[in-house]
Amino acid sequence: MGAEATPAAEISPEMVEQAEALLEAARYDDLEDLKGLASGGVSLDAKDSQGRTALHMAAANGNHGIVEYLISKGVDLNALNDEKNTPLHWACLNGHIEVVKTLILAGANVSTLNSHERTPIDEALSKGKMDMLDAINAAVAQLELAGANVS
Repeated sequence: MGAEATPAAEISPEMVEQAEALLEAARYDDLEDLKGLASGGVSLDAKDSQGRTALHMAAANGNHGIVEYLISKGVDLNALNDEKNTPLHWACLNGHIEVVKTLILAGANVSTLNSHERTPIDEALSKGKMDMLDAINAAVAQLELAGANVS
C-alpha cells in the first residue's frame, strides 16, 4: 500500500511563489499584476502559508478596487486564514469603511467567529472603531431592505 499524497505535498514551490505574488499584488493595490497572475492560471483564492488570500490582503489594506475585482471574479468572501479571520475581520480591524460595506453587500458573513471567538464587529469595537459599527449596520440594513437574508 502506497502512502497517499498529503495536501501540502501537492503544493509545489512554484505554486507557493505564485500565491505570494498574488497576495503582494493585492496588498500593494496592483490590479494589473493581479490580473496578469490570474490570466496565467493562478487561482484568485490561492492561500499563503498563513492561510491568507488576495481578498484578505486587499481588505486589510483598504484596496477597494482590488476588493471589487476579486468579488466580481467570485472569490470566497468568507475564506478563513490560520487565525480564522475573514477578509471582513481584517477590513473592520483596519477601519476600511467602504471595503466593509462592499464585502457585506456582496454577502460576507458578519457573524463568523475567529480563533479568539470574535466577530468582525467585535474586532472593530476592540480597536475603538465605532464608525465601523455604523457602516456594518448600514450595510446590513440595506441588505435587509432588499430582502436578503443576512448571516
